[in-house]
Amino acid sequence: MVGFIVRLVVSALVLLFVGFLIPGFRVFGFLNALLAAVVIAVLGYLAELLLGKRVSPQSRGIVGFVTAAVVIYLAQFIVPTLQVSIWGALLASLVIGIIDAVVPTELR
Repeated sequence: MVGFIVRLVVSALVLLFVGFLIPGFRVFGFLNALLAAVVIAVLGYLAELLLGKRVSPQSRGIVGFVTAAVVIYLAQFIVPTLQVSIWGALLASLVIGIIDAVVPTELR
């Protein structure tokens, strides 16, 4: 449980960093970033259930990249303080993928 909470906090911090770095991606405040992290995690889990393990961010393929961008884009319709353009979602997916490669969010 503590590991899950730490992953959510780290994910929220990454979303704040991406919001600072990427034009077309904005999240307002830490609590909103935390909510966005939860929504993105749930949407990612649902996408993985529907489409299989191939869309998992751990696969790091083009399908996983595009799926992550779609999940990020769709999250803005659930989290009102998240604003994402299509290009912002693609760039955010790329930056989050690079950050995840350097700082993994789960044990492998």
